[in-house]
Amino acid sequence: MFLKHLNLLHYKNLDSASFDFDPKINCLVGHNGVGKTNVLDSIYHLAFGKSYFNPITSQNINHESGFFVVDGTFEKLGKDEQILVSAKRGQKKVIKRNNKPYEKFSEHIGFIPAVIISPADRDLIIEGSETRRKFIDGVISQSDSVYLNKLMQYGKIVSQRNSLLKHFAANRSFDRDTLEVYNLQMGDLGKYLFEKRKAFLEEFIPIFNKRYDNITGQKEKVNISYKSQLFDKSLEKLLEENLQKDMALQYTGVGLHKDDLSFEIEGHPIKKFGSQGQQKSFLVALKLAQFDFIKAISKVNPILLLDDIFDKLDEQRVSQIVALVATDELGQIFISDTHAERTEKVVQGSNQTYKIFKL
Repeated sequence: MFLKHLNLLHYKNLDSASFDFDPKINCLVGHNGVGKTNVLDSIYHLAFGKSYFNPITSQNINHESGFFVVDGTFEKLGKDEQILVSAKRGQKKVIKRNNKPYEKFSEHIGFIPAVIISPADRDLIIEGSETRRKFIDGVISQSDSVYLNKLMQYGKIVSQRNSLLKHFAANRSFDRDTLEVYNLQMGDLGKYLFEKRKAFLEEFIPIFNKRYDNITGQKEKVNISYKSQLFDKSLEKLLEENLQKDMALQYTGVGLHKDDLSFEIEGHPIKKFGSQGQQKSFLVALKLAQFDFIKAISKVNPILLLDDIFDKLDEQRVSQIVALVATDELGQIFISDTHAERTEKVVQGSNQTYKIFKL
């Protein structure tokens, strides 16, 4: 699978742009601020229906305009597939496949498999648990629509339960029967999601460890561990035990929405004990493992978006990644960089077709 054509209109700082891409390697080069990352983000937008860097739709519209359009033609399994994402200020975003709008955006997730590696990934290490939960949920959801739908249901029920807790506080009332309905629904969905996350990580962690060893030459031992309250008790029991606290805070303080991943190096948190180089290698290994996992499930090479990759890795490491295109281990790659000569030197070594776009 690969992206053949891309047309952008009023997308971020790109007023109007068109590209015809190479099926293998595409390099976007130019000074900072010219829009290289925005082109990569527009491709991500086509795959996921939202920006990787700013999920608030209206903020992706060019300041001088009232709308944006991102239009891409992909070749998938020998067939052309047109994906279009558009948004007008004050209106709901539209996603179309071959001119037919999706009723639910979630139906599109996984159709265009893609993985982005960006300096912004550092948030996975330094930010709170929500960022890491989004990562794990995003990887599973690309290949499991049932999981995605149940995750969305779970999120709605947590919001409804929170509203009920606020209602209790505002009216100095309490309705155990209604609360029990939400607790049971959360319990059923929570058990399903917990088991899915657990099974996914059992499969994913060995893939990640292998990628990290390949990048670093087995210099140190890393690990990902899953932190969940459901290892100790059922969600129904946790909700019952935490009821007084939830009522005081007017918020559901236990459940799947509190899960986290612990990123470790030599048994210690990489956030505190990993060097910058080790953290960068960890993140690249994490994303390449995501690529491997999605490829194994979908039987297609996801599109790989390498945003400012030289910020993370030296030329030798980037060359190693790009060389994987020649073995068909990777499919279509997009690279953004400020140094045209450096980028061309790396891609020439792959002996693959490529195009360089100077923005």
